[in-house]
Amino acid sequence: MKRYFVTGGAGFIGSHLVDRLLSQGHAVTAFDNLSSGQLRFLERARASDRFELVEGDLCDADSVARAVRGHDAVFHLAANADVRFGLEHPDKDLRNNTIATFNVLEAMRLAEIKTVAFASTGSVYGEPEVIPTPEDCPFPVQTSLYGASKLAGEGLICAYAAGFGFRTYIFRFVSILGDRYSHGHVFDFYRKLRIDPTQIEVLGDGTQRKSYLFVHDCLDAIFTAMQGSHEPVNIFNLGHDSYCCVDDSLSWICRELGVSPQRRYTGGKRGWVGDSPFILLETKKIKSLGWSAKVEIPDAVVRTLRYLRENQWLLEERA
Repeated sequence: MKRYFVTGGAGFIGSHLVDRLLSQGHAVTAFDNLSSGQLRFLERARASDRFELVEGDLCDADSVARAVRGHDAVFHLAANADVRFGLEHPDKDLRNNTIATFNVLEAMRLAEIKTVAFASTGSVYGEPEVIPTPEDCPFPVQTSLYGASKLAGEGLICAYAAGFGFRTYIFRFVSILGDRYSHGHVFDFYRKLRIDPTQIEVLGDGTQRKSYLFVHDCLDAIFTAMQGSHEPVNIFNLGHDSYCCVDDSLSWICRELGVSPQRRYTGGKRGWVGDSPFILLETKKIKSLGWSAKVEIPDAVVRTLRYLRENQWLLEERA
């Protein structure tokens, strides 16, 4: 049995990771400030005597240092994921993504913990010229504060690997879908259609092309990488080989809900400043280790929507 420390452990992906680690017989500490994480996501975990929840803020370096002691490895998933509204509070990405990552790494160094897995993002590629985008694609000028803060976190992690002998796993995600999903396009479309099923605002022109990955496929990929790759720095794209247009996803949602709203587009090929109009990551590297996605994107969208319909409390909580 190993002891794992999961930042953002009460969040969408983090809570699923906590459940997976516990099911494997490990002990798990979830560290979360509950700003977007939900205690309900941890109901199953809290029934285990191998689980502990520490409510704390990663910006408080001392509390992180105290909580991380005695663990074998860290999964660092906590972040400010408010990508769209980043320009309204520019310091939030810096504090919650970059400085928080530094605090985690320093706490690990002091506690002599050498393994960290980091939830990064495909947004670090900006608007790449190479599609599908491989891990070694040259980085363009950054257009997103969120992407820039995550890229800075990657840089710190790589430097700690070189300077202090860490083994690091950096996972560049596309958008993740599934149970406990609490923000993103499916959430936003469903919330709008609950209020008024006759019309809906669509950011951009609806032709933006996006790739998505189901949460359990994401976790499968993480464990495949950590079992099969053992370099000091291991960087993996995690995504689906296909993509859909925003309009396509909205159509699947409307069909499932039985509504036909009039669509009002805000215009332009980007939904907001920093939004990439085409996201498709090359996944040859993770697939070479034997992983492949099991859930197709249309099914992932519908399954996410069904979860939200069955868990109305989450929309009310987020409101």
